[in-house]
Amino acid sequence: MALVIAERAQERPSEVALQDGRFSLTWPELNESLNRVANGIRATQLGARRRVAVFAENSVETVLAHLGGLLAGVSTVPVNFHLNADELAYILRDSQASALFVGPENLIRGVEAARAARVGLIIGWRCDPHPDVTSWSEWVALASVDEPPRNVRPLPNLMYTSGTTGVPKGVDLPPTMFAGGATIDEHIIGLQANRFTKFGTHLVVGPMYHTGPLNGFRILAAGTPVAVMNSFDAESVLAAIERHGAETSVMVPTHFKRLLDLPADVKARYDVSSMQLVAHTGAACPIDVKHEMIQWFGPIFLDAYGATEVGTTCSITSVEWLNHPGSVGRAIAPFTALVVDDDGNPVAAGTEGRLFFEDSTGRGVVYPNDPIKSAQAHLRPGVFTLGEIGYLDADGYVYITDRFSDMVISGGVNIYPAEAEKVLIAHPGVSDVAVIGVPDADMGEAVKALVVPEDPTNPPSAAELITLCRQHLAGYKCPRSVEFVTTVGRNAMGKINKRTLRAPYWENTRTHEPVTHEPVTEPNA
Repeated sequence: MALVIAERAQERPSEVALQDGRFSLTWPELNESLNRVANGIRATQLGARRRVAVFAENSVETVLAHLGGLLAGVSTVPVNFHLNADELAYILRDSQASALFVGPENLIRGVEAARAARVGLIIGWRCDPHPDVTSWSEWVALASVDEPPRNVRPLPNLMYTSGTTGVPKGVDLPPTMFAGGATIDEHIIGLQANRFTKFGTHLVVGPMYHTGPLNGFRILAAGTPVAVMNSFDAESVLAAIERHGAETSVMVPTHFKRLLDLPADVKARYDVSSMQLVAHTGAACPIDVKHEMIQWFGPIFLDAYGATEVGTTCSITSVEWLNHPGSVGRAIAPFTALVVDDDGNPVAAGTEGRLFFEDSTGRGVVYPNDPIKSAQAHLRPGVFTLGEIGYLDADGYVYITDRFSDMVISGGVNIYPAEAEKVLIAHPGVSDVAVIGVPDADMGEAVKALVVPEDPTNPPSAAELITLCRQHLAGYKCPRSVEFVTTVGRNAMGKINKRTLRAPYWENTRTHEPVTHEPVTEPNA
């Protein structure tokens, strides 16, 4: 079987296959570009792990690097482009990446990190000349345009996530999200089962270091046109939907909130009727936000609740959600949802407890480089948690009510507080500290530091502590606010109950009461 992209090049030579805000590629141009990128990667000495890292903002080149890597039989490592050089260097070392792709916005940090991690090859697009960096355009031009071999085994992306504990962990894209196959041809056949490939142009609005937006390059490989936005801007998203006639996208609840916050006349200015399917992930969506989006776009939303480590564990359509508002859906194969008490015993329907999932394959959560953390995520083999509190209703629908892990989810991004705590406790004016997530109307949660000062009469300033964090960590990991307290409630073993610390800030922000709406019928799309 010929690759779908090559077929599209023959069948639709003038159709735009891939575009961003700067330029576009037709199917023939995309086919040639991918051949060159894949061959260029194949000609590189990558070692046993066969991994290359991509540290760049959304662009056509970002897509080409990931898809070209897939076709070359290597594992690409998408890296959060907000990270500083030290954070990137950790990922380069941990992943054992042998090459690094960078964009112009990330050039300096990328070079510094590659030097520290001893990564010998850096390839940069649209970058100023640098002695340590190979020009993307020159590198591509030197690569063969011939179709690369298709009898190579595709490898999953290595994704980095905070998980529920610790510093970022590398996890292979799980089987529920990776099409597998022994060859590239078999993999492409598997990709065509992706629900998004049944529609027209897919619009990428989120950063392509997350699993949801990263799905765009797989949709492209299966023959669906893709338009990539460099960054999220609410009005620009509406304009892009109308301009491209976009039919699908992946968003997080923060995106919905920013779209809804646009003035009424701006929202009315754009035609979004082309949209047929919007998957949302990253965090549970507030009931009022979800309902307003359904009223505006129609019942086209699919909530995909889960995690990078395991993929989607629960799913719910708009039709189901209107009859079970606030739910993240029922568990989907190979997962079964169960709620247990603090002793691990199952609780009755409607009773809040710790939410776990049983994986019928026995896999559960796997951190390849950290078996201890893998074990900590499990109640027993194959039964794992994503660190949240919830309940099941009588129909088996899952509701999330709180979190028992320390993790903060802000704007759909997982943030582990230990990283900021480690920086803050090193300040001579800080005696103790706990970092938690507090309600934020835009981001869902915001990072807050509770600080016990060494000298209560002369504490360091909040600005000073936030600045300290920003000197060592990517901005999104840093507290947005600081509150000085007399204690963070450590017990005799030195442990902190983060749920207790969070509780006062979350009072009256959650409800278990269902909101009744009229049932609707499934859309024809």
